[in-house]
Amino acid sequence: MGLEIQRAAEEGDMCEIQTVDEAKVTRLRPKMSETEGVAPLFKALADDTRAKIIYALALEGELCVCDVAATINTSIANASHHLRLLRNLGLARHRKDGKLVYYALDDDHVRHLIMCGIEHAAELKQSKKTARS
Repeated sequence: MGLEIQRAAEEGDMCEIQTVDEAKVTRLRPKMSETEGVAPLFKALADDTRAKIIYALALEGELCVCDVAATINTSIANASHHLRLLRNLGLARHRKDGKLVYYALDDDHVRHLIMCGIEHAAELKQSKKTARS
């Protein structure tokens, strides 16, 4: 038994015996392909700069690249890079108005995800504060 597996078993993170509920596995296995495309979405959200951008867009609706950069305290080039990535991932859309480029979230799913994440993080902070008291 490898050291990592042994440690997991000792810490109670792993079954002590191996058994499979065939009915559950048979029911769930075909649904696993539904997760395709989900990891890149969460990778995008896992970057602090992109999370801030998504949150700002969720709160404001639409911002020009310059406003995004100023809001998150970064360069226009850096903000533009992250906004382009979000657009390429289908999480944001843009429009040009004269010499300005405005970005908005592509749909309410992205808004919902970031707002749920913010709420969850606030709850974690609160529970850690309560645990210390």
